[in-house]
Amino acid sequence: MARLSTTRTPLDHGSLVERVRNSERTMGTFAGLGSVTAVEVLAAAGLDWVLIDLEHGGGDERSVGDAVSAAGGYGAAVLVRVETPDRIRIGRVLDAGAAGVMLPRVESVEEVEAIIPHLHYPPHGDRGVATYNRSVRWGMDRGALATGSANVLTIVQIETAGALADVDAIAGHPDVDVVFVGPLDLSYALGVPLDFDAAEFQDALKAVVVAAQRHGTAAGILCANPEIAAVRAGQGFSFLPVGSDATLLASAAQDIISALRP
Repeated sequence: MARLSTTRTPLDHGSLVERVRNSERTMGTFAGLGSVTAVEVLAAAGLDWVLIDLEHGGGDERSVGDAVSAAGGYGAAVLVRVETPDRIRIGRVLDAGAAGVMLPRVESVEEVEAIIPHLHYPPHGDRGVATYNRSVRWGMDRGALATGSANVLTIVQIETAGALADVDAIAGHPDVDVVFVGPLDLSYALGVPLDFDAAEFQDALKAVVVAAQRHGTAAGILCANPEIAAVRAGQGFSFLPVGSDATLLASAAQDIISALRP
């Protein structure tokens, strides 16, 4: 008779959030191609996490669960940037097994306060309670209903002028684990589009890191390549995605062309 394993699981069960809260540097990348296979390849390469981008990427919520299963076999967590930080959008990706959620287009700590309950089960929040989903092992791990709230990595984007102005309060919110700079959007919000060397942009990065360090929260930022990631790490950022599945693929192809084409 086959034995039922109660220990093997693709779910992260709070491993990543513990590392982040312990100020450990973690590395990942964005996934926007809508390909579960691409997520698996990135996980197999040894990344700590892969973030599925539902705001700008080509995938949808139906792919999240399959991505969790594919990446979890290699010990990588799957995070999701939701389309909008609505209760139903957040609940669906958490039920599918996501280890955490990135919240885009936040303007203030008051907005964060309104969103945070969607990530937690009652009595701490208003996340819908159901057992026939991956996050509770299809009803076979109801204990996850008690621990699930504590295991969700909560990432708030700092990509608007409002969020930047309120970054200290956002970083100080007890349920926020990462304040995350979206460099493209923030550069536009500051009136220096794509100028990441501008004084305004550099001052903004310092403000994010200072706020994070003051409150024991991680600072994160999207990096175009490993060289920039190393610079950002030196500036105090510890949650470091490098590129995306699309940009990594394009860069590898361009390297081949540069090396072999006259």
